[in-house]
Amino acid sequence: MVEHDVLSATREAYDAAAPVYAQLFRGELRDRPLDRAILSAFAELVGASGDGQVADLGCGPGHITAYLDELGLAAFGVDASPAMIELARQAYPGLRFDVGSMAAVNIADGVLGGVLSRWSVIHTPPQELPVILAEFHRVLAPGGHLLIGFSASDDPSHPTQVFDHTVAPAYRWSPDHLAAMLRESGLAEVARMVRRPQPTDRRQFQEIHLLARKA
Repeated sequence: MVEHDVLSATREAYDAAAPVYAQLFRGELRDRPLDRAILSAFAELVGASGDGQVADLGCGPGHITAYLDELGLAAFGVDASPAMIELARQAYPGLRFDVGSMAAVNIADGVLGGVLSRWSVIHTPPQELPVILAEFHRVLAPGGHLLIGFSASDDPSHPTQVFDHTVAPAYRWSPDHLAAMLRESGLAEVARMVRRPQPTDRRQFQEIHLLARKA
């Protein structure tokens, strides 16, 4: 019940903020060469392993899904917010966007070449994250790749740290702790990128991208 309430509150908050959010983040990759680099590496690895589809889970207004499409991937987006999905469909009518939950993706087992989770787990209560990671593992094909982005906690001895996100309460994670959770879910870390905060960033947190592979 608590988890359902958290999801409902988060969905409603993003529905209300969708137009402003889309405007703020539409061109975010333009000034983020490191983000473009890790997304390109992810796309190259997925492309080299076959022709599997890629799910952008928590896609928001769809701008990153569209970027993956530009990189040559058969990408589609999923988000819990109907307002975000409507904006994504309007902005990128040639791509597929579905309303859905990361905890129960409407995809058969083992069919995806890649999963992108870019800041989409930050509102997930810590006790629920293993369910999400298990779902990522379920939908990935053997050899498929996951790229997960999140904000890092300041103190590695604490697995999570709550912070006041603009839209809804959120969590920062210890990178080593989250990498261990990935291993427990059957996803082995391949690489990680640490981006330290820049003076122009909205939040002065380290940003982490973990790249993992399903055995």
